[in-house]
Amino acid sequence: MTSSRLPAALAPWAATLSAVSPELALALGPLLLRLDTLVGGHEPVADTTGEPDGVGGLARTGRPDQLLPSEWLLADEFPDEFLRRLAHGELLHLATEFRTPAGRGRIAALVDTGPTQAGAGRLVQLAALLVLHRRAAARGTELVVGVLGDPSGRCLTGELAELLPAWLAARRAADPTPEDVRRSRAALDDADQAWLLTSPRLAGRLPAQPRVLTGEPARWSADGADRVLVRLDGAAAELPLPTGDIAVRALRGTEFRRAEPTAAARPGRRWATDGRALPAFPNDARTLIARGAEPGTLLAVNLPHPDHRRTLSVRARRHDLPGPVLAAGRMARRLIALHVRGDRLVPHVVGRPFGEPGGYTVDLADLDTDLDAVSEHFARPVLPLLREGEDLLLPLSGRWWRIAPDGTATPDGPAGRGTHDREQFNPFREPRLFTMPLPLFEAVGSRHFLHSNGTQAWSDDGRSWQVRDELGKECRISFREHADVVGLVTGREPALITSSRDGRTVRSVRADGVRTLSRFSGGLGPLALHPSEPLIAVEKEAGLILIGDAGTGRVHFQIGSTQ
Repeated sequence: MTSSRLPAALAPWAATLSAVSPELALALGPLLLRLDTLVGGHEPVADTTGEPDGVGGLARTGRPDQLLPSEWLLADEFPDEFLRRLAHGELLHLATEFRTPAGRGRIAALVDTGPTQAGAGRLVQLAALLVLHRRAAARGTELVVGVLGDPSGRCLTGELAELLPAWLAARRAADPTPEDVRRSRAALDDADQAWLLTSPRLAGRLPAQPRVLTGEPARWSADGADRVLVRLDGAAAELPLPTGDIAVRALRGTEFRRAEPTAAARPGRRWATDGRALPAFPNDARTLIARGAEPGTLLAVNLPHPDHRRTLSVRARRHDLPGPVLAAGRMARRLIALHVRGDRLVPHVVGRPFGEPGGYTVDLADLDTDLDAVSEHFARPVLPLLREGEDLLLPLSGRWWRIAPDGTATPDGPAGRGTHDREQFNPFREPRLFTMPLPLFEAVGSRHFLHSNGTQAWSDDGRSWQVRDELGKECRISFREHADVVGLVTGREPALITSSRDGRTVRSVRADGVRTLSRFSGGLGPLALHPSEPLIAVEKEAGLILIGDAGTGRVHFQIGSTQ
């Protein structure tokens, strides 16, 4: 929904209200604004803005000194157009990036979908979900919805157009209990901000806790309840409710703007997946991304600094996307994934908004591929997704593709193996990712070439390698066993990471010796090596991922089998 179709008071809500019809947006407006004021008075959007850390992109709001030079030129040459853009919020500003995000955790709405919340209570929950979604976007995080009493314990995730129908369909025949609330809170991450949306009856049975929002009818008219009493942490306010047909249609979901059907819903189509996690480090961020049990599920974890005294258990955040995931990457405060929907690739953004709604959506045919060819990648680690300027870069079908904000895809040079055949993508062998101006002359004619952090390694037979770091220091690394070189690790001394042909033995081979990485040997799938840091990961057992130092073999982190 565009801001031009909304009253001035609701214009800042255009992105959030695009998930509902214009009629429902107008009917919910008074309740939405009053509820947002009530919530904002008790819980600011951010506790801290963190330390400024340069420029993080473009924004349509900001201080005058953050305006782009081109906008000031427009003011000089075409002042009327400048004033028009200013009035409509169309001027572009430099957006400040912060070293520490204001909110690291998600906003989690724990909803009571029992019979006590039918009618007016559900309309209050709908407005609360819209308010919390907007606050999550302002914090650079995501909104998840947990249904109290749901046996699976899974949170609903995704875009708002996907969340609202799923929330509406999650009605339960019995009211939740205090134990259901305790279990739902315990399932959240420590950094998550939980909001409980329930009835006064259940809230009265709970110990004191923050962010408990309740609603009950306060006044009635011939069309039903038209005023509702909302309580939040001891404060109370009587707020207006939509009435009549629009309220009925909202409770039936007919006023929601539905998400497009996903490719996974096609009759008879089953995506190839064997249930392996297939961990990967898609880019230079300290983010491990693995696949879940379904092709549309991603597990992502930002790795902290290790505690060298012990192994830390870290918890991966689960993201359920509307379709099978092809590529993903962490970019500053965002996790961006490309998933298949119909015959197109569609972006899914977790964190700070990226581009305009519907942007970066590209037809598979424009990438010289089709659904059957792309489906082979769903049983491999996710492909890397990179950003260059305002464009996304994707290696697929034997070449790199540049995807513009309007969805235009143009070829941008050849890609290495793993983008059009059955081998997985290897960033260490990808010429495009080499950070030095040009490979060494001696390395150009070699059959094998690796790079990492400016260090180069090349070989003719795959066993005897010449290595030169970015300072020009050279050494020779060789081994005798029949093994494949997975990657190159730099540090005090460069090392080749090798894996035996049966995948059971992993070694770190240096010029002065060999170390067997026993904890990372014998995994269920391929190794994952970080492209610029000495990090290695492997799925050791079903659902158990070990992450550690690729040089020493020490395990620093583990993701348990409960993920």
